[in-house]
Amino acid sequence: QVQLVESGGGLVQAGASLRLSCAASGRPFSTYVMGWFRQAPGKERELVAAIGLSEDKTYYTDSVKGRFTISRDTAKNTVYLQMNSLKVEDTDEYYCAAGLNIRLPSQYLYWGQGTQVTVSS
Repeated sequence: QVQLVESGGGLVQAGASLRLSCAASGRPFSTYVMGWFRQAPGKERELVAAIGLSEDKTYYTDSVKGRFTISRDTAKNTVYLQMNSLKVEDTDEYYCAAGLNIRLPSQYLYWGQGTQVTVSS
């Protein structure tokens, strides 16, 4: 079992930045790929960014490329999502997840409780 706790969400204006953090505990953090998903009410959960066991393997959905950066600190058992130039359409609940395959949502096994990001115009 892996327990994940997100933090760092909030209300910001368009163009601002936020950094989400996800602290992991339980089974070794370093053995899982990590992802950030987002979901709006009534919509499917979307994989926003993911990072492999080493930082040289990352994935970003097209809408956040060049604005968001995912990173992981194995010593702190924490994964981060730096979000710059935020847009109103980035407003969502953001979830951290740990899994086995960087690109396959079905392979993410453990989930955090979510943190709300709201971007105002």
